[in-house]
Amino acid sequence: MENNKTFEEYLTELEGILKSLENRDISLEEAVKGYTQGLELSKKCFEILNSNEKLVVSKMTDSGLEAFNPDNN
Repeated sequence: MENNKTFEEYLTELEGILKSLENRDISLEEAVKGYTQGLELSKKCFEILNSNEKLVVSKMTDSGLEAFNPDNN
């Protein structure tokens, strides 16, 4: 798995794996392999989202804006 893919590329790959896992004609071995790959892709997507969220919050804070916090009603 390449480390220089975009979020969208990881997500597209993850969607493809999910579709193959929904296919009941795959072997258990293929399903486990797909599941494992899906977990890795999901982790990559989360890392990219988390990194970008930190960047946006940092930019907001640098601009004097308050970061959105859903816990503060």
